[in-house]
Amino acid sequence: MSDTPKDQARTGDGTRAVRAGLPEPVKHEPTLPGPVFAAHFHLPGEATGPYLYGRDENPTWTLLERAIGELEAPGRDDVETLVFASGMAAISGVLFSQLRAGDAVVLPSDGYQVLPLVRAQLEAYGVEVRTAPTGGDAQLEVLDGARLLWIESPSNPGLDVCDIRRLVAAAHAQGALVAVDNTLATPLGQRPLELGADFSVASGTKQLTGHGDVLLGYVAGRDAEAMAAVRRWRKIVGAISGPMEAWLAHRSIATLQLRVDRQNATALAVAEALKQRPEVSCLRYPGLPDDPAHKTATQQMRRYGCVVSFTLPTRARAERFLKALRLVEDATSFGGVRSTAERRRRWGGDAVPEGFIRMSVGAEDPEDLIADVLRALDESAE
Repeated sequence: MSDTPKDQARTGDGTRAVRAGLPEPVKHEPTLPGPVFAAHFHLPGEATGPYLYGRDENPTWTLLERAIGELEAPGRDDVETLVFASGMAAISGVLFSQLRAGDAVVLPSDGYQVLPLVRAQLEAYGVEVRTAPTGGDAQLEVLDGARLLWIESPSNPGLDVCDIRRLVAAAHAQGALVAVDNTLATPLGQRPLELGADFSVASGTKQLTGHGDVLLGYVAGRDAEAMAAVRRWRKIVGAISGPMEAWLAHRSIATLQLRVDRQNATALAVAEALKQRPEVSCLRYPGLPDDPAHKTATQQMRRYGCVVSFTLPTRARAERFLKALRLVEDATSFGGVRSTAERRRRWGGDAVPEGFIRMSVGAEDPEDLIADVLRALDESAE
């Protein structure tokens, strides 16, 4: 990504999202070329050039990777982006390419509920795994001697936030790499590479693509050697995105700023409405001025996300509430244009109360959505 006059014109998030990754215009060609379905490419003579085999590279990936890179690190040409088959493929790509037997890694104890499975696999390979909560920068306490620090901020599903700059400085001072899971924030909410992190990792399945129809992940990184290892890992395990998924993702990025701004604003309005309900406890949304994470979030985030979490008194109350909702689907994942909510304890991997609800606010009219949530609370009361 060079800082050309055309690049300088892409200063706003909406402009950047709409134009990100598009090729130079060619007469009679589409502005966004369709997906390239190819397992192999014509390759006479020496095996050189950008496209050799379908597991290594694909023109559709190239455009998407360029687009994500422009969002994660606008104006920089020292950042590489690699797309993966899913968010977990991207997470695994960093962890398993950077860590060796005898290394130590610090993971969040309150992060994504699949991380315990990752921990078990890392330990089976001889990697020491330490954990600490996201809030209060508690990971600093177990950082000594680690090879890699893994940050998830805001955390999923509890929405705690840590001071990324502070943790990065401490990790780098002792030679550790830092990866930040940026799924919940998206590049429009937070840019971990600008905060000093070595890797920004995310599930594109969520708000980046926003329609609940694509499984995708990506890794963006500043260090060429480290990213070469991530690329090699992707090649070895074949954790690649299909061209159709990559094309759908690129198409969806064009509306990212529109979706994010609508969903974030509505999420704040929903959180404010929930504050007035006596049966709601442990309400978390970083955009609320009185949220414990608000001060730190404001220092490093430009948008606070579309996820609100709260707790209802009992499992039964939570299940009645979810059943009573009409505009909110009882489904996992988050970030889609259609609102979803779920009782997270049903998965068994999150240390949350039985009545804990994670709600992903969609693009519905705020008034309609809030009315639906309040009505469901009323109807679910005993």
